[in-house]
Amino acid sequence: MAAELGYDGVEVMVFTDAVSQDADTLARLSKHYGVKVGSVHAPCLLMTQRVWSPDPWERLRRSAIMAERLGASTVIIHPPFAWQRGYAQNFAEGLARMAERFAPIRFAVENMYPVKMAGRKFVPYAPHWDPTIEGFPDYTLDLSHCAASSTDAFALLTRMGGALAHLHLGDGSGPGRDEHAVPGRGTQPCAEVLKHLGEIGFRGTIAVEVSTRKVGSRARREADLAESLAFARKHLVYGD
Repeated sequence: MAAELGYDGVEVMVFTDAVSQDADTLARLSKHYGVKVGSVHAPCLLMTQRVWSPDPWERLRRSAIMAERLGASTVIIHPPFAWQRGYAQNFAEGLARMAERFAPIRFAVENMYPVKMAGRKFVPYAPHWDPTIEGFPDYTLDLSHCAASSTDAFALLTRMGGALAHLHLGDGSGPGRDEHAVPGRGTQPCAEVLKHLGEIGFRGTIAVEVSTRKVGSRARREADLAESLAFARKHLVYGD
């Protein structure tokens, strides 16, 4: 579908699906369809805590090996969960070692959001869902997560500064809802962020991250993804 719609590449999210875990199969698919892999999302969701290994460092190491194999420049990683105490305690130092070992791959820590359970809001990440509070060499800015956390996207973009390595382009309309809507259908400044990145000559990676699980048909899915691509190309304009 990415090839048919004219996308330059894809982001691979390592998931429970076996193909997403197999770099050789992904490399064959990439070559067959003529679509490169620009970024690899490490398996750091709740449902992927056993993918490859229960050890989060091993999962990150294998994500980097996959990125090298596929020629991807960026590995996306979430902040540690609060209950991953050892991992969280050594997260910054461990990332630095990974970055040195797998240079020039960038390990881009993504902004997340607080969650609500039983009517109470809590932060499931350590030390925080906002990685700029701790400070890292590379970041992923997720605009849908900005909506979910009621975060000013431009303020967060400013804090990330030149350390921004990757953008998840999706929209959202309110706190507590990680919608990953088609850009332009929510309240986030998707167009303005893209315009700004073009103006500063951003050379990181950008991935459309929209949810199409409930669209109901392949035609609707294609239409949403085509609209997202058109939006990105309209607003991401580089100067001379």
